[in-house]
Amino acid sequence: MRASTRLPLAGAALDLLASLVAGSAAASTLVGRNAHQIHLKVSRNGRAALVTWREDGRQKVVRAWGAINARAPSASVPQVQLMLNYAGGQRLRGGCRPYDGPNLGWVVQACDARDGSYWAVQNWPRLVKPGQDPTTATWELHLSHWSGAIAQLALKTGWAARQYDEIYGQYTYLGVPIHGFHSTHQGAPLDTYGRNIYLDTLNSSYGSGWHRENGFLARKPNGGFCYAMYHAKGTAYRVSAVGPGVTPDIFTQVSAPGPYNRARDLAANAEETAILGRACH
Repeated sequence: MRASTRLPLAGAALDLLASLVAGSAAASTLVGRNAHQIHLKVSRNGRAALVTWREDGRQKVVRAWGAINARAPSASVPQVQLMLNYAGGQRLRGGCRPYDGPNLGWVVQACDARDGSYWAVQNWPRLVKPGQDPTTATWELHLSHWSGAIAQLALKTGWAARQYDEIYGQYTYLGVPIHGFHSTHQGAPLDTYGRNIYLDTLNSSYGSGWHRENGFLARKPNGGFCYAMYHAKGTAYRVSAVGPGVTPDIFTQVSAPGPYNRARDLAANAEETAILGRACH
């Protein structure tokens, strides 16, 4: 990859992640934090779900209904959002039918509903400081409701300055790019469509195991992203993102690209330009 267009990215993204750690952007499906003993139950008609868990030594419950899947990005119509009742609401009759849907990362429990839709709870560390082991951060409990295909978080690798690992890709749902319309200067979404991509690196200068490197927006209008590993080259990389609307959160992992290869670099340049419209910067 070309060297001259990449150096400013790392500093800007670090500023972004500092903003994210401060909690400026919350997920629409976030229902709890540091949850244990998590259980999901779905109504007989599939239109509502009940999640119970323990948090800070107390029993918690939330009833959710009123949304499914996601809308394509719109500057005038808000994204779909679940209704949440932390009093639990009326008693829910139903259970959790065996799940046969797409594979999910960080999933705790997933259920088939009688109407053909799916519900799932995922538990994962979203807001993590640069260099931190994600397992030591606050874990968030996310609830989703969908039917059919889930979002796709494509992740590819190449090189920056012919020596640094680089990751790039695109976030899409049903073939449509995922992106927002408004964000802070640091990159925190200010609408219900924007999504951040969270990047972890394996066995890097931070130490053995997975550590958070950074976070950045899926770009408007192509849902693309790119990042050069100037400071934390690892043996593998993974990206994660909150799903669009009320669909599941998505996780993708890829091995490091290995020694520099000019032919592969040129091919990656071309693919990156096709996604982003120009070389990564």
